[in-house]
Amino acid sequence: MRFNQSSLTALSTAAMRAIEMEKPADERICSDSLARKFIPAWYYLLMKRVSATDYAERRAGGDLSFIVARCRYMDDLLSESLDRGLQQLVILGAGFDSRAYRFGQLGSGIKVFELDHPATQRAKVKKLTRVLAPGGWPGYVTFIPIDFNQETLEARLPEGGYSEQLITLFIWEGVTPYLDAPAVDSTLAFVAHHSTPGSAIVFDYLCRQPAVPLKRDIVDLLVSFLRTFSKEVRSFKIEQERIGPFLRSRGFSQVRSINGADLHARYFTGNNAGRKMTTGYGIAVGIV
Repeated sequence: MRFNQSSLTALSTAAMRAIEMEKPADERICSDSLARKFIPAWYYLLMKRVSATDYAERRAGGDLSFIVARCRYMDDLLSESLDRGLQQLVILGAGFDSRAYRFGQLGSGIKVFELDHPATQRAKVKKLTRVLAPGGWPGYVTFIPIDFNQETLEARLPEGGYSEQLITLFIWEGVTPYLDAPAVDSTLAFVAHHSTPGSAIVFDYLCRQPAVPLKRDIVDLLVSFLRTFSKEVRSFKIEQERIGPFLRSRGFSQVRSINGADLHARYFTGNNAGRKMTTGYGIAVGIV
Protein backbone atom coordinates (compact mmCIF):
# COMPACT_ATOMS: atom_id res chain seq x y z
CA MET A 1 0.00 0.00 0.00
CA ARG A 2 1.03 3.64 -0.37
CA PHE A 3 3.27 4.92 2.45
CA ASN A 4 1.18 7.92 3.51
CA GLN A 5 -2.26 6.57 2.67
CA SER A 6 -4.64 4.85 5.04
CA SER A 7 -5.77 1.40 3.89
CA LEU A 8 -8.83 1.39 1.64
CA THR A 9 -9.22 -2.32 2.35
CA ALA A 10 -9.53 -1.61 6.08
CA LEU A 11 -12.06 1.13 5.35
CA SER A 12 -14.09 -1.13 3.07
CA THR A 13 -14.12 -3.94 5.62
CA ALA A 14 -15.39 -1.58 8.31
CA ALA A 15 -18.07 -0.42 5.87
CA MET A 16 -19.26 -4.00 5.40
CA ARG A 17 -19.59 -4.40 9.16
CA ALA A 18 -21.50 -1.12 9.36
CA ILE A 19 -23.85 -2.18 6.57
CA GLU A 20 -24.49 -5.46 8.40
CA MET A 21 -25.54 -3.42 11.45
CA GLU A 22 -28.46 -2.02 9.44
CA LYS A 23 -30.08 -5.46 9.35
CA PRO A 24 -32.57 -6.49 12.05
CA ALA A 25 -30.79 -7.69 15.19
CA ASP A 26 -31.88 -11.30 14.65
CA GLU A 27 -30.45 -11.30 11.11
CA ARG A 28 -27.04 -9.76 11.79
CA ILE A 29 -24.13 -12.10 11.37
CA CYS A 30 -21.79 -9.76 13.27
CA SER A 31 -22.36 -6.70 15.43
CA ASP A 32 -20.03 -3.71 15.43
CA SER A 33 -21.72 -0.55 16.65
CA LEU A 34 -18.55 1.51 16.17
CA ALA A 35 -17.79 0.58 12.56
CA ARG A 36 -19.92 3.31 10.98
CA LYS A 37 -18.13 6.01 13.02
CA PHE A 38 -14.79 5.25 11.38
CA ILE A 39 -16.00 5.76 7.80
CA PRO A 40 -16.40 9.03 5.86
CA ALA A 41 -20.00 9.55 4.78
CA TRP A 42 -19.15 9.59 1.06
CA TYR A 43 -17.25 6.30 1.26
CA TYR A 44 -19.95 4.62 3.29
CA LEU A 45 -22.57 5.61 0.70
CA LEU A 46 -20.31 4.35 -2.09
CA MET A 47 -19.88 0.96 -0.40
CA LYS A 48 -23.61 0.73 0.27
CA ARG A 49 -24.17 1.27 -3.43
CA VAL A 50 -21.62 -1.39 -4.34
CA SER A 51 -23.16 -3.92 -1.94
CA ALA A 52 -26.66 -3.08 -3.22
CA THR A 53 -25.62 -4.17 -6.71
CA ASP A 54 -25.11 -7.69 -5.34
CA TYR A 55 -21.58 -7.57 -6.76
CA ALA A 56 -20.24 -10.06 -4.22
CA GLU A 57 -23.13 -12.44 -4.79
CA ARG A 58 -22.87 -12.29 -8.60
CA ARG A 59 -19.14 -12.01 -9.16
CA ALA A 60 -17.29 -13.06 -6.04
CA GLY A 61 -19.57 -15.80 -4.79
CA GLY A 62 -20.22 -14.43 -1.32
CA ASP A 63 -17.15 -12.44 -0.33
CA LEU A 64 -19.24 -9.99 1.70
CA SER A 65 -20.77 -12.86 3.63
CA PHE A 66 -17.27 -14.09 4.43
CA ILE A 67 -16.22 -10.66 5.76
CA VAL A 68 -19.04 -10.50 8.29
CA ALA A 69 -18.77 -14.20 9.19
CA ARG A 70 -15.02 -13.82 9.69
CA CYS A 71 -15.64 -10.96 12.10
CA ARG A 72 -18.22 -13.02 13.99
CA TYR A 73 -15.98 -16.09 14.20
CA MET A 74 -13.07 -14.09 15.55
CA ASP A 75 -15.36 -12.29 18.00
CA ASP A 76 -16.62 -15.65 19.24
CA LEU A 77 -13.06 -16.93 19.62
CA LEU A 78 -12.10 -13.81 21.58
CA SER A 79 -15.10 -14.29 23.89
CA GLU A 80 -14.14 -17.92 24.47
CA SER A 81 -10.53 -16.92 25.15
CA LEU A 82 -11.61 -14.28 27.66
CA ASP A 83 -13.73 -16.84 29.47
CA ARG A 84 -10.69 -19.15 29.66
CA GLY A 85 -8.47 -16.51 31.24
CA LEU A 86 -6.90 -14.56 28.37
CA GLN A 87 -4.21 -12.16 29.64
CA GLN A 88 -3.08 -10.36 26.49
CA LEU A 89 -4.56 -9.53 23.09
CA VAL A 90 -2.51 -8.62 20.01
CA ILE A 91 -4.40 -7.35 16.95
CA LEU A 92 -2.18 -7.58 13.89
CA GLY A 93 -3.04 -5.25 11.02
CA ALA A 94 -5.78 -3.78 13.20
CA GLY A 95 -7.20 -1.41 10.61
CA PHE A 96 -10.49 -0.07 11.98
CA ASP A 97 -10.98 -3.06 14.29
CA SER A 98 -13.09 -2.02 17.29
CA ARG A 99 -12.74 -5.05 19.56
CA ALA A 100 -10.61 -3.19 22.10
CA TYR A 101 -13.51 -0.76 22.63
CA ARG A 102 -16.55 -3.06 22.51
CA PHE A 103 -15.40 -6.01 24.63
CA GLY A 104 -15.84 -4.80 28.20
CA GLN A 105 -13.77 -7.65 29.69
CA LEU A 106 -10.66 -6.24 28.06
CA GLY A 107 -10.69 -3.41 30.56
CA SER A 108 -10.08 -5.77 33.48
CA GLY A 109 -6.28 -5.81 33.40
CA ILE A 110 -5.81 -7.39 29.98
CA LYS A 111 -3.10 -5.83 27.82
CA VAL A 112 -4.14 -4.98 24.25
CA PHE A 113 -1.77 -4.14 21.40
CA GLU A 114 -2.88 -2.81 18.03
CA LEU A 115 -0.31 -3.04 15.25
CA ASP A 116 -0.81 -1.60 11.80
CA HIS A 117 0.70 0.40 8.96
CA PRO A 118 1.56 3.90 10.28
CA ALA A 119 -0.78 5.76 7.91
CA THR A 120 -3.78 3.60 8.76
CA GLN A 121 -3.02 3.74 12.45
CA ARG A 122 -2.78 7.54 12.41
CA ALA A 123 -6.17 7.74 10.68
CA LYS A 124 -7.70 5.40 13.25
CA VAL A 125 -6.30 7.24 16.27
CA LYS A 126 -7.63 10.50 14.84
CA LYS A 127 -11.08 8.94 14.49
CA LEU A 128 -10.95 7.44 17.98
CA THR A 129 -10.33 10.82 19.57
CA ARG A 130 -13.74 11.85 18.17
CA VAL A 131 -15.58 8.55 18.64
CA LEU A 132 -14.72 7.95 22.29
CA ALA A 133 -16.22 10.19 24.93
CA PRO A 134 -13.89 12.54 26.84
CA GLY A 135 -11.93 10.48 29.34
CA GLY A 136 -12.92 7.29 27.53
CA TRP A 137 -9.57 6.61 25.93
CA PRO A 138 -8.59 3.14 27.21
CA GLY A 139 -5.21 3.09 28.93
CA TYR A 140 -4.85 -0.64 28.36
CA VAL A 141 -4.44 -0.23 24.57
CA THR A 142 -0.97 0.30 23.07
CA PHE A 143 -0.60 1.35 19.43
CA ILE A 144 2.48 0.14 17.56
CA PRO A 145 3.11 1.23 13.93
CA ILE A 146 4.58 -1.47 11.69
CA ASP A 147 4.96 -2.36 8.02
CA PHE A 148 4.70 -6.17 8.01
CA ASN A 149 6.50 -6.45 4.68
CA GLN A 150 9.46 -4.41 5.95
CA GLU A 151 9.57 -4.91 9.76
CA THR A 152 9.22 -7.86 12.12
CA LEU A 153 7.17 -8.35 15.25
CA GLU A 154 10.35 -9.33 17.05
CA ALA A 155 11.69 -5.84 16.41
CA ARG A 156 8.53 -3.88 17.18
CA LEU A 157 6.26 -5.68 19.66
CA PRO A 158 8.53 -6.22 22.72
CA GLU A 159 9.49 -2.56 22.87
CA GLY A 160 5.81 -1.72 23.29
CA GLY A 161 5.51 -3.76 26.47
CA TYR A 162 4.45 -7.14 25.12
CA SER A 163 5.07 -10.02 27.54
CA GLU A 164 6.02 -13.51 26.41
CA GLN A 165 4.80 -14.92 29.73
CA LEU A 166 1.12 -14.00 29.33
CA ILE A 167 -1.49 -16.15 27.61
CA THR A 168 -2.12 -14.28 24.39
CA LEU A 169 -4.54 -14.33 21.48
CA PHE A 170 -3.23 -12.95 18.18
CA ILE A 171 -6.01 -11.80 15.83
CA TRP A 172 -4.80 -11.37 12.25
CA GLU A 173 -7.87 -10.39 10.24
CA GLY A 174 -7.83 -9.53 6.55
CA VAL A 175 -4.04 -9.18 6.37
CA THR A 176 -2.21 -12.25 5.04
CA PRO A 177 -3.47 -11.95 1.43
CA TYR A 178 -1.63 -8.61 1.19
CA LEU A 179 1.70 -9.92 2.51
CA ASP A 180 4.46 -11.90 0.86
CA ALA A 181 5.33 -15.40 2.08
CA PRO A 182 8.43 -14.32 4.09
CA ALA A 183 6.34 -11.76 6.00
CA VAL A 184 3.74 -14.42 6.84
CA ASP A 185 6.46 -16.81 8.00
CA SER A 186 8.15 -14.12 10.09
CA THR A 187 4.93 -13.31 11.93
CA LEU A 188 4.07 -16.96 12.57
CA ALA A 189 7.60 -17.62 13.81
CA PHE A 190 7.31 -14.82 16.35
CA VAL A 191 4.00 -16.14 17.67
CA ALA A 192 5.28 -19.73 17.85
CA HIS A 193 8.54 -18.86 19.60
CA HIS A 194 7.71 -15.78 21.63
CA SER A 195 4.42 -16.56 23.34
CA THR A 196 3.61 -18.80 26.28
CA PRO A 197 2.04 -22.26 25.82
CA GLY A 198 -1.72 -21.99 25.47
CA SER A 199 -1.51 -18.84 23.38
CA ALA A 200 -3.19 -18.88 19.98
CA ILE A 201 -3.37 -17.17 16.61
CA VAL A 202 -6.39 -16.86 14.34
CA PHE A 203 -6.13 -15.55 10.78
CA ASP A 204 -7.87 -15.72 7.45
CA TYR A 205 -6.16 -16.44 4.16
CA LEU A 206 -6.76 -16.43 0.43
CA CYS A 207 -7.15 -19.92 -1.02
CA ARG A 208 -5.12 -20.82 -4.08
CA GLN A 209 -7.65 -21.91 -6.69
CA PRO A 210 -7.76 -22.45 -10.47
CA ALA A 211 -7.90 -19.18 -12.40
CA VAL A 212 -11.28 -18.12 -13.79
CA PRO A 213 -11.90 -15.96 -16.87
CA LEU A 214 -11.97 -12.26 -15.98
CA LYS A 215 -15.17 -10.41 -16.76
CA ARG A 216 -15.59 -6.67 -16.51
CA ASP A 217 -18.55 -4.60 -15.44
CA ILE A 218 -18.76 -1.18 -13.81
CA VAL A 219 -18.34 -2.58 -10.29
CA ASP A 220 -15.33 -4.65 -11.36
CA LEU A 221 -13.74 -1.53 -12.75
CA LEU A 222 -14.39 0.36 -9.51
CA VAL A 223 -12.85 -2.38 -7.36
CA SER A 224 -9.88 -2.65 -9.72
CA PHE A 225 -9.37 1.11 -9.55
CA LEU A 226 -9.45 1.16 -5.74
CA ARG A 227 -6.87 -1.63 -5.53
CA THR A 228 -4.61 0.06 -8.05
CA PHE A 229 -4.94 3.42 -6.33
CA SER A 230 -4.20 2.02 -2.89
CA LYS A 231 -1.48 -0.36 -4.12
CA GLU A 232 -2.97 -3.08 -1.87
CA VAL A 233 -2.06 -6.09 -3.95
CA ARG A 234 -3.03 -9.61 -2.93
CA SER A 235 0.01 -11.88 -2.82
CA PHE A 236 -0.03 -14.75 -0.28
CA LYS A 237 -2.24 -17.75 -1.09
CA ILE A 238 -2.37 -21.32 0.15
CA GLU A 239 -4.57 -24.34 -0.55
CA GLN A 240 -7.02 -25.15 2.25
CA GLU A 241 -5.80 -28.74 2.51
CA ARG A 242 -2.27 -27.46 3.17
CA ILE A 243 -3.10 -25.09 6.03
CA GLY A 244 -2.89 -27.80 8.71
CA PRO A 245 0.56 -29.11 7.73
CA PHE A 246 1.65 -25.52 7.05
CA LEU A 247 0.95 -24.44 10.64
CA ARG A 248 2.10 -27.64 12.32
CA SER A 249 5.46 -27.42 10.55
CA ARG A 250 5.81 -23.92 12.01
CA GLY A 251 5.30 -25.01 15.62
CA PHE A 252 1.53 -24.90 16.12
CA SER A 253 -0.77 -27.63 17.40
CA GLN A 254 -4.51 -28.24 17.65
CA VAL A 255 -4.88 -26.57 14.27
CA ARG A 256 -8.42 -25.75 13.21
CA SER A 257 -9.30 -25.10 9.58
CA ILE A 258 -12.62 -23.37 8.87
CA ASN A 259 -13.92 -22.99 5.33
CA GLY A 260 -16.84 -21.12 3.85
CA ALA A 261 -19.20 -24.08 4.19
CA ASP A 262 -18.34 -24.34 7.90
CA LEU A 263 -19.10 -20.65 8.42
CA HIS A 264 -22.35 -20.88 6.48
CA ALA A 265 -23.54 -23.86 8.52
CA ARG A 266 -22.58 -22.16 11.77
CA TYR A 267 -24.04 -18.68 11.24
CA PHE A 268 -26.30 -18.51 8.19
CA THR A 269 -29.60 -19.91 9.39
CA GLY A 270 -33.21 -18.79 9.16
CA ASN A 271 -33.60 -15.74 6.94
CA ASN A 272 -29.85 -15.80 6.22
CA ALA A 273 -29.81 -19.35 4.87
CA GLY A 274 -29.97 -18.12 1.27
CA ARG A 275 -26.95 -15.83 1.51
CA LYS A 276 -24.04 -17.13 -0.55
CA MET A 277 -20.64 -17.88 0.94
CA THR A 278 -17.32 -17.75 -0.89
CA THR A 279 -15.01 -20.71 -1.32
CA GLY A 280 -12.08 -18.39 -1.92
CA TYR A 281 -11.06 -17.79 1.68
CA GLY A 282 -10.51 -19.80 4.83
CA ILE A 283 -9.79 -19.23 8.52
CA ALA A 284 -7.14 -21.02 10.56
CA VAL A 285 -6.49 -21.28 14.28
CA GLY A 286 -3.25 -22.56 15.77
CA ILE A 287 -2.29 -23.14 19.40
CA VAL A 288 1.21 -22.64 20.75
